[in-house]
Amino acid sequence: MLRALDGHELNELLRALTQPAALTEAAVLFGCLAVAWAVVRMMRGRHPPVASVWFGNRIVDGVLFPVLALAFAFSARLALESILTPAVFRLAIPILVSLVLIRLTVRVLGATFPSAPWVRVFERSLSWVAWIAVVLWVTGIFPLMLDAMGDVRWKVGASQISLRNVVEGTLTAGVVLVLALWVSAAIERRLLAKPGADLSIRKMAANVVRTLLLFVGLLLALSAVGIDLTALSVLGGALGVGLGFGLQKIAANYVSGFVILAERSLRIGDMVKVDTFEGRITDIRTRYTIIRSLAGRESIVPNETLITQRVENSSLADPRVLLSSTVQVAYGTDVRALQPTLVEAMRRIPRIIDDPAPSVLLSSFAADGMELTLQFWIRDAENGQGNVRSDVNLAVLAVLNEAKIEIPYPQRIVRAVVSMEASDREPPLPGPVAAP
Repeated sequence: MLRALDGHELNELLRALTQPAALTEAAVLFGCLAVAWAVVRMMRGRHPPVASVWFGNRIVDGVLFPVLALAFAFSARLALESILTPAVFRLAIPILVSLVLIRLTVRVLGATFPSAPWVRVFERSLSWVAWIAVVLWVTGIFPLMLDAMGDVRWKVGASQISLRNVVEGTLTAGVVLVLALWVSAAIERRLLAKPGADLSIRKMAANVVRTLLLFVGLLLALSAVGIDLTALSVLGGALGVGLGFGLQKIAANYVSGFVILAERSLRIGDMVKVDTFEGRITDIRTRYTIIRSLAGRESIVPNETLITQRVENSSLADPRVLLSSTVQVAYGTDVRALQPTLVEAMRRIPRIIDDPAPSVLLSSFAADGMELTLQFWIRDAENGQGNVRSDVNLAVLAVLNEAKIEIPYPQRIVRAVVSMEASDREPPLPGPVAAP
C-alpha cells in the first residue's frame, strides 16, 4: 500500500489533489488526527509521566500520537479506497511514517542520554533527512536511487553486498538499536526505581541487559544487511588481537566495572578515598566510577584503578567514622572532674552517636598545658566532617568558659641572676674625656 509514484502516477496525484474529493479526504484526515490527539490526551491523564517516550511533554511530541494517527489514517484510507481515489492519504501516510521514526529515535535517545547536548543536533539532522526522503519517495526519485545503488556491488568473503544493502541495513540497524536502547532504558529505570540496599546489583543487572540487547540488535542488523554471521569469525579474531594490544585498558575497565558491581566492594553512596581525593560514589558505570567530593568537585576514576590500587572505603562494613579534636588546659585543672562535663557536651551534638560513646583522654603533658584528646563517632561522613568537628570545638569552648578554665597561651619564664660583687669589681665603662 505504501509505494513510490512514477511520473504518470505523480501527475494523477497532483490532479486528484485539485478535485473536490480531496477536501473529503482532508476532513477525514483531520478527524483521524483529532481522534488520535483525544485518545492520547485521555491515556495521558492529568499527571503525565516526566520525559515519557510515549506521551512526550505536549502530547503531539511523543511517539504514541503519530503511531495512532498513522493507524487511523491507514484504516481510513483502506475504507475510502472503494469510494474514491486516495490522494491526500497517499501524501499523509509517508509523512506520518517519517514522523513516527523521528519521534521514536529522538525520544529514546533523549531518555537514554538526558544531558547530552548532541541529541538536539541529531534531532534536527534526522528531521531534515527524513523529510527529504519523504519528498524523494513521493516524487519517485528515491526508488531510482535505490536501483542505482543496487548496481554498486562488492564481495565480502563468500557473499556479495550492494550499496543498497548497506543503506537499508543501516536504517534497519538504526531502528533495531533504538528499540534496544528503549527497552534497556525502560528496564534500567524500573530496576533503579525499586527501593532496597542492593542498588549496585541492580545497576549491574541494568548494564548487562543493555549490553546484551545492543549485541543482539547488532546481530539482527547485520543479518538484515545480508552479511553472513559466520564470516564474522575472522573479524572476531582481529578484534581479539586488538583488545589484547591497543584496547586492553578499555577492556580492563569494562571488566573491572562488572567485578566491582558483582563483588560489591564499592557501592553507590559509599564514602571512599582514592589517592588524595575523598568523596562519595554517585555512579558506577561500565568503564569508570564517578566520585563527588563534599566540596562539589567530581572525579572520574577508571574502574581498573579501583581494582588494582588501594582504596579506603569508610562505608564498606560499618558506616561509623571516628573523629578527634584536641584542646589544652592549664596545669592545675581538675581533669577528672572536667572529663564527664566535656563528654556530656559532645553527646548533645545531634550527629555524634552514643555507640561507641564519645570520650576525653589526657593524651600528653605539653610545654604550655595538659593536652586533652576528644574522640567521637559519626555515622554520616558524607555530610561532612569539618562541620561536626567545629560543633565539638564550640561546645568544648563553652564548657571551659563556663568553668573559667584557662586555655594557656605559649609562654616562657626567663630567670636572670645578677651578682653584686661581680658588678663591683668590673671597671667603669669608658666615658668621654673632657678637653683641658
